Amino acid sequence: MYSEAEIIEGCKKGKASFQEKLYQLYSRRMMAVCVRYTHSRFEAEDIFHEAFVKVFKHLDSYSGGSFEGWMRRIFVNTAINHYHKNRKLLDQLDYSTVEESTPAEDDIISQISGQELMEIVNKLPEGYKLVFNLYVVEGFNHREIGEMLSIAEGTSKSQLAKAKIHLKKLLQKYSISENAD
Repeated sequence: MYSEAEIIEGCKKGKASFQEKLYQLYSRRMMAVCVRYTHSRFEAEDIFHEAFVKVFKHLDSYSGGSFEGWMRRIFVNTAINHYHKNRKLLDQLDYSTVEESTPAEDDIISQISGQELMEIVNKLPEGYKLVFNLYVVEGFNHREIGEMLSIAEGTSKSQLAKAKIHLKKLLQKYSISENAD
């Protein structure tokens, strides 16, 4: 078994066996990142492959620290670039239909699996989902999100607030449909 540092060095030397080891080590975690930023598995796979190519191409720029964090940043940035290319969707969304809702009596989140929660998050409108994932899942602040998405910091905050409201509605619908079964 090779250490992460040995695998990285092997990759820097262009050795295919080490590239395969790196891929096996991180592919599941990085695919999960891609899935969070897309509406389909097909789209996520496109981003995934593009990002892995970038990782191998720019491996020489890795200068220490958390390698997984370095890789994750490449995957998130690739997903954001993909979003920018497909931004026309954002312009077509009607956010005026989102209204404030009251929280459900039961704690819905504790009753569903992580997979079910991710499926519900994936139902958010594109702009909401993107900001929600960057802020809640990836841990970026609103200033960073604004810079990444070329939007105002206030827009990021607004999108997150609207995403939470929309998510509550989706969770309530989920709870009602589950209780009806």
